[in-house]
Amino acid sequence: MKAFERDRNDMAALAARIAANGIADERILDAFREVPRRMFLSAPYQSGAYGDTAVPIECGQIIAAPSTMAAMLAALDLRPEHKVLEVGCGSGFQAAILARLVRQVVTLDRFRTLVELAEDRFAAMKIGNVVAMVADGLEGFTRHAPYDRILVDGAVAKVPGALMDQLSDRGILVAPVGTGPHQTVVRIVRDGRLFHRTEIGPARFGPLIEGVASRL
Repeated sequence: MKAFERDRNDMAALAARIAANGIADERILDAFREVPRRMFLSAPYQSGAYGDTAVPIECGQIIAAPSTMAAMLAALDLRPEHKVLEVGCGSGFQAAILARLVRQVVTLDRFRTLVELAEDRFAAMKIGNVVAMVADGLEGFTRHAPYDRILVDGAVAKVPGALMDQLSDRGILVAPVGTGPHQTVVRIVRDGRLFHRTEIGPARFGPLIEGVASRL
């Protein structure tokens, strides 16, 4: 069996596992069927590409398990016309998933190495609606604000005010909140000057670190 055919089978099986975990949005499931996770991992990390587990990547970082990722995407209630800010580009895989679901994705990472690798992967897959930037994700990125949706891919003690300020009216932000090894994924909906918060469920993420990395 050719590598492409193996990928397609593995991607279909992964989408089935995600669906079994309660994700019913066919657009999200289709995106997981269509975006090869293996292509967003360097060779040393590819063996676990299609397991429903977190995977280590460069710069000492980890990307979330696909089922965790899908649950957070579902909580965002994504629409094709949306502009999304992703805080934590990582490998670029989640941004590639988002790119199939929304109009534009702005993705940030504090590590230049990760941003450059992700940009190469976007180019190879001809993904043209993602802007990847080296930036302090805790501050967001005002140049493209406001955002219809904001997805935070790292644990925060509390959701930064800068991110909430960059959320459009009726916009939704999803983030893991907590300071210990376990966090709670929260969903915040903006209603003018009010922010309505609900808890989605438990999660385990590494902490978001302030600033841009001086190396890597």
